[in-house]
Amino acid sequence: MRFNPSRLAEFDGSYRFLKPPSDSPAAQRDPAVATRVSEMLSAIERGGMDAVLKYARELDGWQRPEVEIGAAELARTGDGLPEDVRAALELGHERTSDFARRQRAHLVDFEAELAPGLIAGQRYVPVQRVGAYLPAGRFPLLAGAFMTVGVAKAAGVPSVLACTPPGREGNADPAVLYGAHLSGADRAYVLGGVQALAAMAFGLLGEYPVDMLVGAGNAYVAEAKRQLFGKVAIDLPAGPSEVAVLADDTADARLVAADLLGQAEHGTESPAALITTSPRLGEAVVAEVDRQLETLATRDVAGPAWRDHGSVTWAKDAATAIALMDELAPEHLEIQTADDEMYLAGLHNYGSVFLGPWSTVAYSDKGMAGTNHVLPTAGGAKHSAGLSVSRFLKPLTYQRVSRAGTEQLAGAVESISAYEGMAAHGATATLRRQALREGDQS
Repeated sequence: MRFNPSRLAEFDGSYRFLKPPSDSPAAQRDPAVATRVSEMLSAIERGGMDAVLKYARELDGWQRPEVEIGAAELARTGDGLPEDVRAALELGHERTSDFARRQRAHLVDFEAELAPGLIAGQRYVPVQRVGAYLPAGRFPLLAGAFMTVGVAKAAGVPSVLACTPPGREGNADPAVLYGAHLSGADRAYVLGGVQALAAMAFGLLGEYPVDMLVGAGNAYVAEAKRQLFGKVAIDLPAGPSEVAVLADDTADARLVAADLLGQAEHGTESPAALITTSPRLGEAVVAEVDRQLETLATRDVAGPAWRDHGSVTWAKDAATAIALMDELAPEHLEIQTADDEMYLAGLHNYGSVFLGPWSTVAYSDKGMAGTNHVLPTAGGAKHSAGLSVSRFLKPLTYQRVSRAGTEQLAGAVESISAYEGMAAHGATATLRRQALREGDQS
């Protein structure tokens, strides 16, 4: 999420940086990571589960012969959790599932008669097998299962596998596993990184290969998904988490600063941007971010992210602010203005939008808002939407042509096929016209 310099030239004089981001390069594919992932995928494709377990021992310290967690054990993972965490997980699961079910209800099959004797229709058919990766590195993202496993099940996916890495003590995070249980995972495995995605994609976990891989992860996980795309579908190419706030002089600098840091703490390469029509607010936010960083427990992460990838931009008017924000196309967009609806109506490029000062990104990140937090990054919102129930559904079309509709369709197909020089295509129509005449004569 950064401005294209050539595009910024079009706004000359109508904006200025109150805090420009540094010149450090944006996060991008590391050739060493790509090479390592390619080597691992090839080794696992050749060596099967033996290679998977070898990497699990080397990279995750996994010592047990089995990586699967049985259904009964998975169901008990919530028993030892603090009661407030367990209740919050159950609430987040229900909110996210509720929203996904409502999305599914609005994706309806249909059939229509386009012309006499020509009926065409569409059916929404779920993907049959999905593999969900649930990260648990520096921060165990507890809502990940809601957004991936749960939404896939709401779409009607029959088989959903979940993989999550072991922690330092050799066990998977129980809260991550309980989220997978609540979300309806059919099978769960303590398996991390590239080896987890490869095992699901190559069908090494006692299942057929999955048809689709979803879920966030580190650079190696993102690269593995990128290289496996084509063999399987993926949700989105992943990048560092992003946030942008569009605000005017009615916004509270404390809340804006907190929300910028709330996403910056995802990682040292996470961009956080403010575009404002108020230079006073912009300057206040810069000062407030510095103040909050002094006592923030995750300042070792959020601080470098803000220093290197944070920006504050003044725009001379609402139209300029909207145009600049559409150019950024952020993953998460907050609007805190006196006229949020006006700004919303003018914007086109964002992963998910949060309207008003009470709507922080964290409410969605943790599953409480119901919407999905798997969203496009690095400008992907210009052309793609986030993960939703529709991503797990294939809109499959069908057509049914009667004798009455054949004559009209066949003649047009003969004409087009003759022009193209595709004689066999034309013959399929010609033979049907002949059969139709022969039937009329009998």
